[in-house]
Amino acid sequence: MKEDQGKKMGTEVKEIEIEIESMEKPQEKTEEVKRLPPWTQQVTVRGVIASIVIGSMYSVIAMKLNLTAGLTPHLNVSAALLGFVFIRTWTKLLQKTGFATTPFTRQENTMIQTCSVACYSIAVGGGFGSYLLGLSRKTYEQAGIDTVGNSPTSIKNPEIGWMTGFLFVVCFVGLFVLIPLRKVMIIDYRLTYPSGTATAVLINGLHSQGDKLAKKQVQGFMKYFSMSLFWGFFQWFYSGKDDCGFSQFPSFGLQAWKQTFYFSFSMTYVGAGMICSHIVNLSLLLGAVLSWGLMWPLIGNLKGHWFPKNLPDSSMKSLNGYKVFISVSLILGDGLYNFIKVVVFSITSIYCRLKHQHQRQNLKIVGDEQSKALDDLKQDEVFIRENIPLWIGVTGYIIFSIISATVIPTMFPQLKWYFVLVAYIMAPSLAFCNAYGAGLTDINMAYNYGKVALFMLAALSGKENGVVAALAGCGIIKSMASVSCNLMQDFKTSYFTMASPRAMFLSQAIGTAIGCVIAPLSFFLFYNAFDVGNPEGEYKAPFALIYRNMAILGVEGVAALPQHCLQLCYGFFAFAVMVNMVKDLSSPKIGKWMPLPMCMALPFLVGAYFAIDMCLGTLIVFVWHKIEKKKAELMIPAVASGLICGEGLWILPASILALAKITPPICMKFLAS
Repeated sequence: MKEDQGKKMGTEVKEIEIEIESMEKPQEKTEEVKRLPPWTQQVTVRGVIASIVIGSMYSVIAMKLNLTAGLTPHLNVSAALLGFVFIRTWTKLLQKTGFATTPFTRQENTMIQTCSVACYSIAVGGGFGSYLLGLSRKTYEQAGIDTVGNSPTSIKNPEIGWMTGFLFVVCFVGLFVLIPLRKVMIIDYRLTYPSGTATAVLINGLHSQGDKLAKKQVQGFMKYFSMSLFWGFFQWFYSGKDDCGFSQFPSFGLQAWKQTFYFSFSMTYVGAGMICSHIVNLSLLLGAVLSWGLMWPLIGNLKGHWFPKNLPDSSMKSLNGYKVFISVSLILGDGLYNFIKVVVFSITSIYCRLKHQHQRQNLKIVGDEQSKALDDLKQDEVFIRENIPLWIGVTGYIIFSIISATVIPTMFPQLKWYFVLVAYIMAPSLAFCNAYGAGLTDINMAYNYGKVALFMLAALSGKENGVVAALAGCGIIKSMASVSCNLMQDFKTSYFTMASPRAMFLSQAIGTAIGCVIAPLSFFLFYNAFDVGNPEGEYKAPFALIYRNMAILGVEGVAALPQHCLQLCYGFFAFAVMVNMVKDLSSPKIGKWMPLPMCMALPFLVGAYFAIDMCLGTLIVFVWHKIEKKKAELMIPAVASGLICGEGLWILPASILALAKITPPICMKFLAS
């Protein structure tokens, strides 16, 4: 009996304690909201400096990945972690020297992440490895001087002046287009934006996990950063000529090396493989085996039957034509399917939401605020309180649209002003569809919206103007849709970290402005130091040729294809659609093993080596998770960031040495005995 009474009393005491805690929590949450720094204090000088350093470094890394493999992983989480490491190191150094420092908050961390990501995103999506480089003379010559539709007037060589101006006018439009719909998409529709949410979870974790775990991450980052930097410096000495050095090491034998199957010892690709999902890396490897392991050797043996013997492999009427157009068919099949899927999914979701809202109003359901979680109410309050005035969005969009419609036709006379004007009239609806779809699926479809514009403008502008108009118009739509979607992802991050939307908008604007300057400088660092666009070199820039040929295809149709290529393109287009359908319609157990056609297409042109490097990264992650899951979840972002940043930093001195005509002293090369 006494034991029962004691248990009852213990239960009652616990219930009372829980009630007291539940009564205290709202007060604590309210106090936390009141203690939040104002938005003007969330954007700090040290934060902007950190953003410039991180954004510049990631711009160089992203540019290298763009110009080599054409694939750049999401570095949002890595940028948030690096911002944390940067400011923590900064504040500790100042404290040791006796200087007082202001506390480093999660809001400031969010601001650094937003600004640095906005900066390097220009290098990723600014068209330096695709539609802008596709206008160059070298890409024109690679596409075939005698190719029908490849007009000799459709050339605009890269120059820092027009590229910087183009980026400023097209990127800033995207900042303003969705500001009026900010509350609708984040609070009313409760769109998930998985990447933005994941970044917020990391930032909140970094600022609540304690110094011990944060110190482990910082040490892990610095350790692998140093190792990667030293490795980049060490292997430079052995790369005196083309096809020399560790990056050309015949890991699986010389015969495999000739078909690009070798481990290139690139810490950047290994780190990228650790960040990318397993299915991305395995899709790359499958594409490499299918193309360089099977198709290209077989088609190469048909020289003299399918295409003339006297043509070099780099000709678009030779083996290179099959590589390019089969890649295009995979990309278009995957892109078209996902484009239709996301649009239908978005329209259906909006219709269901409106219908549900109408039913709720008819049933007079009240008390909605009470059903919301306390954290949601707190986050809603902060998000709504820091409102961005509607007139800023409307005025900014109109002003930049007018500037863009005036300036772009002077840069590209082939793209008429009325096409630009129509593009900006349609832009808000396209931006909304893209941002809404990304909120549901985490897929940024900006490239696919750009491709739709590319084909439409190529068909409408005629043979002489079609290629330039298509590539420039593609850049307008793609940049606007991408920047507006990135901003909405950042708003979602700020929602969970309770950072001010005003601070996020200002950070995005600062990062975009910095990126519009840094990205062209990063591009010309590579363009002047290395042989960019050489299909036999390291910096192949595969998407430049792909985009130009898509424009030619839009102008001329299938007449641009080599013999039997059309049938192969039909097959791979159908394959891309079928794989996506199986993935969506089958059970998760089957669907999760379906490859990604977009990823499969990249090795078709570039080669197998980077897929092997990235698969090593995914193998490290897989084994690490099996051995120590908790430690892996904590340390993988830090280790991957260190590997990427270390070798990425070495690119700067390596480029300077190349510009100064200083070559490595040793050429390590392997020959058959």
